[in-house]
Amino acid sequence: MPYIDRDLKNRILSLSQEYACLLVTGPRQVGKTTLLRHLDPKRAYVTLDDLEERRLARTEPATFLSLHPSPVLIDEVQYAPELFSYVKIAVDDGAAPGAYWLTGSQSFHLMALAQESLAGRTALLHLPSLSQHEIYGSGDVAAFSAELADLRRREACGAPADLPGIYERIWRGSMPGFVSGKFSDREMFYSSYVSTYIDRDVSEMMERVDKLQFHDFIRAAACRVGQMLNVHSIANDVGISDKTAKNWLRVLEASDIVFYLRPYTSNLLKRTVKQAKMYFFDTGLVAYLTAYLTPEILAKGALSGAILENYVVSEIRKTFCNTGRTGNLWYYRDKDQHEVDMIIEQNGEVCPIEIKRTSNPGSELVKAFEMLDKGPLPRGNGAIICTREKLTALDAKNFVVPIWMI
Repeated sequence: MPYIDRDLKNRILSLSQEYACLLVTGPRQVGKTTLLRHLDPKRAYVTLDDLEERRLARTEPATFLSLHPSPVLIDEVQYAPELFSYVKIAVDDGAAPGAYWLTGSQSFHLMALAQESLAGRTALLHLPSLSQHEIYGSGDVAAFSAELADLRRREACGAPADLPGIYERIWRGSMPGFVSGKFSDREMFYSSYVSTYIDRDVSEMMERVDKLQFHDFIRAAACRVGQMLNVHSIANDVGISDKTAKNWLRVLEASDIVFYLRPYTSNLLKRTVKQAKMYFFDTGLVAYLTAYLTPEILAKGALSGAILENYVVSEIRKTFCNTGRTGNLWYYRDKDQHEVDMIIEQNGEVCPIEIKRTSNPGSELVKAFEMLDKGPLPRGNGAIICTREKLTALDAKNFVVPIWMI
């Protein structure tokens, strides 16, 4: 089974030369441990999935660290938050750069712990599922931007794909276990993934959850990717209260199953909507949950446009994660129905992005970009990301970017 090179590796290695502690978070089964063990195969390794190791780490954290001296990789560290204070002591006592590599799959909880106990002492990185570039591309790429020089570099590193090819990528998803060929039965892979997620992560974060009902809840959420969040609608589909739905959505976000684009707004943009838009980190999971059995059926289905948007938004987000950057990502919609699918705020300006299935976008698609001129930051280059197979432009400020280039 071939190892798939990860874009985050250089950032990990460079930060390990400066920080004694490195914490890599990310969804379950996206390859956090595989990446770190590949980068330093001689490093000592211990996982807190081992219940005996977990017990010792929680009850006797000092003894645990004595038994596993640095340099060490501690996997699934969220199961023993007691370790953080003792790692802090070791760092303050002069632990060498790269002494502690930590991983975990509950990003919000872990980052809160790290910021509380290890503020200024640890480098925090987020590893998403495999990016399109990691699976199909080559070379090194930076975070997405609509500057022509950056687009040219991205064009040279991508692998072209037509419309059926793009939906094949969307349907296959981005989970290393399936993409790498370790597991060949896609339905079984995603079924096991969801069951394990509910049995372990959800049960760890909530008490007495109805597992079958939570499975229905994830499916109901998957049917609404790319839409403005309507908690009541999801709750009504599943037969739960709005309060329960809100709590369950927090669990999905905390465990990196879903993420949101918040609305771009300011005092100068007073008529903007307030709801966030919801996306899944992996479109293969969405296709599985919504029962699209082939990429051809998906491409013709009612969800085809929404899942295409989900794919593009997720891939752009990954380009920021894989360079160690958070990324200020938004969307715009006002009460007059003007909408911009995605906005990237960087370098003191905003980059508007429209996402379309068409291969021949027209200039009318960038008309809404002008609404951003009322905001506090200047508008930079824009992009229409679509199914066209070659990079081109509508004008000097708006590029037409093939989806395969992200």
